[in-house]
Parts: sequence; structure tokens; C-alpha cells
Amino acid sequence: MKKIKKMNYKIVAKYIKKLKFEIPKPDIFFLLTDNIKNYKINIDIKSNQVKNNLIEIETTLGLKADKSIVEKIVAEVSYSAIVELSNDTKKEDLKKIILIDVPTKIYPALRETFISIFEKSGFKEIKVEEKIDFEALSEKQNVQ
Repeated sequence: MKKIKKMNYKIVAKYIKKLKFEIPKPDIFFLLTDNIKNYKINIDIKSNQVKNNLIEIETTLGLKADKSIVEKIVAEVSYSAIVELSNDTKKEDLKKIILIDVPTKIYPALRETFISIFEKSGFKEIKVEEKIDFEALSEKQNVQ
């Protein structure tokens, strides 16, 4: 029987920290439907200590343009979670909380915000994975 670990953290606040969306020219707007295949979805996770047992975990979802695109659309949403840690949080648990647990919990809201920006700008064709395997991403990052 697998032992169930109790959660040693609590998300006390979540909010949109940064929002960037820029279409530099009308031409780029009209070409986006054809050029969207030249963009990749990029995810970045950062953390910093706010107080003793309080950390901020910032998860960013954005578009990264292929080098062949000179004039690019800028699309990036950063979503922050303020997390309260229990006093007995171990270092290996902390890494999992920052890179896997919290990003997994906030990703649906982050994705929804990101897609909404495109939809409100007239793009219905934006496709962003409904679920991200943050554990696999973390393992891949450790290998590199």
C-alpha cells in the first residue's frame, strides 16, 4: 500500500502578475493564422522567498517565435501563487512544490487567461495543451 503524504504547503493567494500582448503591425495580425506554426509555447517557472515560510512561485506561459520571424507577436502571461510552507518542509519536497505541484494547480487559470487574450483579439485558432505534465518537464530539465 502506498503511503499518502500530507500536503506541507498551502496556496494563500493567486494572481496575474504580468500580462504582455503586442501585435506590432496590422500585417502581423493578418499573417498570424499562417505563421502561428512558427511559434512554440514556452513555460517558465521562477520562485523567490517572500518571508520565512512564504514563497512566490511565478509560472509564465508565452509564445516563442522561430528565428525566421522578424516582426513577432509578443504574448506572455505570468501567474503568481503565494505559498505558505509548513515548518517541516524538506528540501526535496520544496523542489516538487515549486516545479510540479503549484504549477499543476494554477495552470488551468493561466491557460484560460492566455487563450482568452487571443480570443478577444480575434484569434480562435490558438491551441494550448489542456494539461501539462510538469513532473516530466522537471525530469527533462534535470537531464539537460
